[in-house]
Amino acid sequence: MMDTLHDKVVLLTGGGGGIGRAIAETLARQKMKIILLGGKSREKLAETAGIAGQYAPVEIIPGDLTDPEFMRCAVEKAAGIFGGTDILINNAGVAQSTRFEDVSAEEFDRIMNINFRVPFFLTRQVLPHLKRSGHATIINIASVVSHAGYPLQSVYTASKHALLGFTKSIAREYWQENIRVHAICPGGVYTDMVKISRPDLSPQGMIQPQEIAQIVLFFLQNRGNAVIDEILVHRVNKEPFTV
Repeated sequence: MMDTLHDKVVLLTGGGGGIGRAIAETLARQKMKIILLGGKSREKLAETAGIAGQYAPVEIIPGDLTDPEFMRCAVEKAAGIFGGTDILINNAGVAQSTRFEDVSAEEFDRIMNINFRVPFFLTRQVLPHLKRSGHATIINIASVVSHAGYPLQSVYTASKHALLGFTKSIAREYWQENIRVHAICPGGVYTDMVKISRPDLSPQGMIQPQEIAQIVLFFLQNRGNAVIDEILVHRVNKEPFTV
């Protein structure tokens, strides 16, 4: 039996476009309340809020999640907007296309901070609120490179391996407290980032953001006793994909 999601409160990072925007719209159609957390472009968040807000309440809290004080204050503000937090979706991330020997310390820190450190500590900040929910779920959007390694993506790959390992650990640590933790590992999603960085690629045979959003919805509607800590999503063309 599918769980009803009406009025559940979702905290979503990376909501300015691509997968995040598709998730926001899909969950809003289920009458879930959405908070778009973080992101420096208020305009992009507002665009997503305008789309998803046709179906359910959507609020935005723009800012830099790599700033610990902003993260702490934003989580508390988010919990107060709709009276709690039921679901955390760590979707924000940055890609890489740099030869290993050319990776600077600054690039290393930026990618590791956004792709792994932010989800790690954001989850810790949100956890007390999730413990008060009867539908507590954490979903981390990882990548096919959580399992594989492609050229020019050394730091990106390391960050996504770390995110997947973190997911697997806490999925088992908090299962008995009725908190479900999942990772989705997609390969080759046709987002705006890909359109800009790889204009040579065609959407044919690539995963669409809406497909990832439907997997998120499946997780939220089906909270059984099984611990499904990850789903690996291949595109039709399984040739190595780099950005």
